[in-house]
Amino acid sequence: MRFVNIILSQAIKDQASDIHFEPFADEFRIRYRIDGALYEMAPPPKHLAVPVISRIKVMSNLNIAERRMPQDGRIERRINGRQVDLRVSSLPTRYGESVVLRVLDRSVVELDLDRLGMDADLVHRVRRIIQRPNGIFLVTGPTGSGKTTTLYAGLKEINNVEDKLLTAEDPVEYDLEGIMQLQVRESVNMTFGRALRAFLRQDPDRIMVGEIRDVDTASMAIQASLTGHLVMSTLHTNDAAGAVTRLIDMGIEPFLISSTLVGVLAQRLIRRVCNACKTEYEAEDKELEQMGITREQLGGRKLCRGRGCEMCNNTGYRGRIGIFELLRVTSDIQSMINKRVPTQAIRDRAIEQGMRTMRADGMIAAMNGITTVDEVMRFTSFA
Repeated sequence: MRFVNIILSQAIKDQASDIHFEPFADEFRIRYRIDGALYEMAPPPKHLAVPVISRIKVMSNLNIAERRMPQDGRIERRINGRQVDLRVSSLPTRYGESVVLRVLDRSVVELDLDRLGMDADLVHRVRRIIQRPNGIFLVTGPTGSGKTTTLYAGLKEINNVEDKLLTAEDPVEYDLEGIMQLQVRESVNMTFGRALRAFLRQDPDRIMVGEIRDVDTASMAIQASLTGHLVMSTLHTNDAAGAVTRLIDMGIEPFLISSTLVGVLAQRLIRRVCNACKTEYEAEDKELEQMGITREQLGGRKLCRGRGCEMCNNTGYRGRIGIFELLRVTSDIQSMINKRVPTQAIRDRAIEQGMRTMRADGMIAAMNGITTVDEVMRFTSFA
């Protein structure tokens, strides 16, 4: 169907990360997520909802007769001269099936630690962790914060002929040459925990697990670490220190966490100021208060914002950059984990030992004219 091809082509052109097809009582809405924000395109006629969604289901090999249960599929095709993978998710709603396509465009993803937005010191610290022979390294953050991209960049960094690397993912987002990648399938009971058990019989050196969701996966990751493997995975927490509490809540004994966890990298993706319409201005007192700095510390530098132009759809932002905080599990932190101290106390000690928080990292980006203070405040809820 030509209409579907036009929608996909425009999404790739605009570098959208997701495409939403949403049927309502009186309209059929199509929205793109670009740089983390949703934008609505001119709504097509309501009667196109069923044929458009049926066409997408056919393209992704879903059962078009099944409209009562959620389904997941995948589309691989060449769009605008680029090879693009689309993850498809359908959900039955009151007015028909809602479908969301996650766009996995290899050409716009930077699988390089030096190009994720970390400063040189942070890249050096992350490299030291991922080059360790054993331990657990976690990347945390909400959905869509770039966790998998960071792990892929780390895997690419340590991928060599001498080491065997295995990954368990749901789904496999990008093909990595020289790495054995396994697709987790809950429908046939191929879970992350079961995949990890199988991995340990495959003589691996380093393992990536897409996500630690339950105590079974966490326990297997710890066992793999204790038997001499480096395990890299993701976890859904708000900050780096929260990963410890999350693992304890899952039922993992603190002494096992302290003896295996080597580092936690928390991250968010924030929007860059559009270079085409970037303008400088004098920082206001309120902004300096939010940033936690004085005018003297700003040192005469000006902040930047985007006026809004055709290049950025009049938003003032174009593209995104990562902000990070890395908690290294030192002997002090290990002792605190064993004593089950609160998350805030671990966080405070990590800051004393040199951890730069995501907010502080974001404020440095704002001072350098890369983003705005408002954007940093929006994505970091604590100082």
